[in-house]
Amino acid sequence: MGKKVLNFIKTMPKVELHLHLDGSLDVNYIKNKYRLTDKEIKEKMIADEKCHNLNDYLTKFDYPISIMQTKQELESAVYNLLEKLKKQNVIYVEMRFAPQFHTKRGLTQDEVVQTVISAKNRVDIKSNVILCIMRGKDNEKENYETVEVAKKYLNKGVCAVDLAGAEAIFKTYTYDKIFEFVKENNIPFTIHAGEADGIDSINSAIDFGTKRIGHGVRAIEDENTINRIREEDITLEVCPTSNIQTCICNDYTSHPISMLYFDNVKTTINTDNMTVSNTTLENEYEKLMQNTNLSINDIVKMNINSVNAAFISENEKQELLIKIKDFEAKEEYKLEN
Repeated sequence: MGKKVLNFIKTMPKVELHLHLDGSLDVNYIKNKYRLTDKEIKEKMIADEKCHNLNDYLTKFDYPISIMQTKQELESAVYNLLEKLKKQNVIYVEMRFAPQFHTKRGLTQDEVVQTVISAKNRVDIKSNVILCIMRGKDNEKENYETVEVAKKYLNKGVCAVDLAGAEAIFKTYTYDKIFEFVKENNIPFTIHAGEADGIDSINSAIDFGTKRIGHGVRAIEDENTINRIREEDITLEVCPTSNIQTCICNDYTSHPISMLYFDNVKTTINTDNMTVSNTTLENEYEKLMQNTNLSINDIVKMNINSVNAAFISENEKQELLIKIKDFEAKEEYKLEN
């Protein structure tokens, strides 16, 4: 890969739709504040290149969540992440997290979300927050509270809700009632599906009326499901490195993103967790271009897909699209492509 292409990847305007706040803490900040060694950071916060499965990968959230229990730590997490994204030429990001996981030391979900919104507004980068309801046992009350908080702060920093967690254990179809509640309150939503679980999970998410699916790459296993995704204009939030780590596919070469993209499925490229997966958007683009038939032009088109699928107004989308189009208009970009 030539230096020009690498420079394009670095300087191009980028959009990130699928990014977990608690999976993207600043390593240097945590290392210095809590006096952790590199080995301890690796053990606590960074997943292996190949995990046993998604549940193994998810254990790397335990330590970050344990320390993100105060307003100060939540503020630091948001501020440090957004400052880093700004330097990477990310022009819009939707960060997601589960406020119910950050109430162990007395904060309410409302206070948690207030803190995150306040912190994000301190950084000069366009951003919004997605609140995750969680798969699991005995947390129905907390999940409904998350939806209520999302409703309160919708269009005031919060843009949507999500369903996250151990997908293969807690099946998507069992969350039909809470998504009826989400829809009654006119809250946009996305759903993790087609990652650890397969086609049925994706189709349940589509049945609920989602217009975005987190991961969704196992749609490649069934042409009828791919047809549904296309026909209902659903966008996939694809996270290649994370998918490899959780054993959905073996490597970048065999990852289904390019097959889905060239099959006219609306795909986007995301990091999932910058720290847990030890990656950036630049790294995702570079790995895909080195190991698939995706070009920088395709990467740009997937950023346009991200803008069009973002949980923001049409006017806001147009502002972002202008920045991407301006990049495409550069002479050196046109010469390279």
